[in-house]
Amino acid sequence: MRTKEKEKDNLEKQQAERQKVIEHLEKDVEELRRLSGAAEADLELERIRQQVAELRRDFYTHLGPWQRAQIARHQQRPYTLDYVHYLFTDFMELHGDRGFADDKAIVAGLAKYHGRPVAVVGHQKGRDMKQRLARNFGQPKPEGYRKALRVMQLAAKFGRPVLTFVDTQGAYPGMDAEERGQGEAIARNLREMARLPVPVIVTVTGEGGSGGALAIAVGDKINILENSFYSVISPEGCASIIWRDAAKAETAAAAMKITAKDLKDLGIVDEIVPEPDGGAHADHEAAARLLDEVLDRQLMALSNESVRELLAARYEKFRKMGQFFDLAGT
Repeated sequence: MRTKEKEKDNLEKQQAERQKVIEHLEKDVEELRRLSGAAEADLELERIRQQVAELRRDFYTHLGPWQRAQIARHQQRPYTLDYVHYLFTDFMELHGDRGFADDKAIVAGLAKYHGRPVAVVGHQKGRDMKQRLARNFGQPKPEGYRKALRVMQLAAKFGRPVLTFVDTQGAYPGMDAEERGQGEAIARNLREMARLPVPVIVTVTGEGGSGGALAIAVGDKINILENSFYSVISPEGCASIIWRDAAKAETAAAAMKITAKDLKDLGIVDEIVPEPDGGAHADHEAAARLLDEVLDRQLMALSNESVRELLAARYEKFRKMGQFFDLAGT
């Protein structure tokens, strides 16, 4: 047990040292950029820039599940409105659930994607405290899910594909949300999304937490960004339940198989979307371009399928999840 703890400590120290080296080199690049002008300085600048890119690429390639979870929560990662800015045109946000209020933790509206009318739904967090409070830290209440469903059903009425962006630690667990039917709102979304007669493409862009994520994640294609994660509970929550110690979140993250690669191997997601060097938070525009290639290809393929084929494949897709067979004795 002590050997494993020592190995983990050594790995963390190595990662911390790599990060310091990268930060030091980045400072050198900035200094050289400021002083650049001479041919020798430009050559040195390019050499160091390449070295930084290589170290950063190596650093992000060997991250563990817990480290990737921290990147998925980075406050500078692109959120739904960032993807709307880079990927869509003529976006018109729709507000309210026509029953109680407008939940700002969910962004929903109509837009055009490469000239094609679509509906966009996604979680929206905030970058500073004022925005986070206004967006309720990206944790939707029942009215948020009802707004999302209203927009998705409107899209289905007019034959518009639905594109959703998932990034939430979970549905809001407060008493007021429970009083207004949090569980019922999530369950209704699951049922109705399963039978929407239009293509539905889901992308986990940050953290996909529990039913709060799944309520807008029933689709024909499920994508996940390279450093995102998707799970029934957060690593901290799992550690608190299993070991009664949230400090064991790193151990829980490894055991829960929450990374993009694990989810792909388990058949939970269809495609892993690569991120630019340094993560999506380092370059929003590059992250959007990489996602754009995947969404465009998938939407073209799904558009050629009939409604009957779409619904049958979607149903089978989710029915198969969680089915495992032990063939050791055969």
